[in-house]
Amino acid sequence: MVKAVWNGVIIAESEDTVVVEGNHYFPQDSVEHQYLKDSDTHSVCPWKGTADYYTLEDDGQQSMDAAWLYPDPKDAAMSIKDHVAFYGDVVTIEE
Repeated sequence: MVKAVWNGVIIAESEDTVVVEGNHYFPQDSVEHQYLKDSDTHSVCPWKGTADYYTLEDDGQQSMDAAWLYPDPKDAAMSIKDHVAFYGDVVTIEE
């Protein structure tokens, strides 16, 4: 079981993550969405496509753009479609 922990709270937990470039991508249904707030930030990866970002929020604490997903990835990255990943310097990934 892989867990994503932020500020002592488990924000994602799954036995079915996909690891790409060292990041665990969690299926949407394994993520506690009440901690994710939409961000206006987007980035483009040449082989994955356009990423949408989320800010983590809980109890007055925020981590800006600490999570992302590829809602419509390029063909080479279809395995992470609608999966959420987290920045390792903000979120602890426990394997």
